[in-house]
Amino acid sequence: MSHAAPAGFQHGLTLAAAQTIAQHTLAKGREMGLAPLTVVVLDGAGQLKAALREDGASLARVDIAWGKANGCLAMGFGSRELARRAQATPAFINALTVTQGGHVVPVAGGVLVKNAEGAVLGAVGVSGDLSDKDEACAVAGIQAAGLKADTGDAIL
Repeated sequence: MSHAAPAGFQHGLTLAAAQTIAQHTLAKGREMGLAPLTVVVLDGAGQLKAALREDGASLARVDIAWGKANGCLAMGFGSRELARRAQATPAFINALTVTQGGHVVPVAGGVLVKNAEGAVLGAVGVSGDLSDKDEACAVAGIQAAGLKADTGDAIL
């Protein structure tokens, strides 16, 4: 029996796409020989769609990955831009972090997920290795799902 969404609800990022993103993000990390990674995929409403934590990933990685993804959604741009703004306006980023219950991590590795038209479907956060490498894995996962990645720099 198929399940239809109630009228009026737009899910945007499907479970299948979120799972593809998460699995390919970790696969890219293995290909690159990175430390154990954690990936969190949030939908456009900031709700959890998928999360994977590799064996050996440290305790805080889920919260860090969530904070990277959530910060992107909270502000509407990738975490590279969030990092730049944290440098320029640290008091604002501190206040934002408080309003978001501590779930803002303003470093690379948080990437918005967009469709072909540029609409935000959700965000991915990755933690475990250097932030630039975390970001590269998130971008690979998003692209594997046939979607566009927005890191806060040029859309890839």
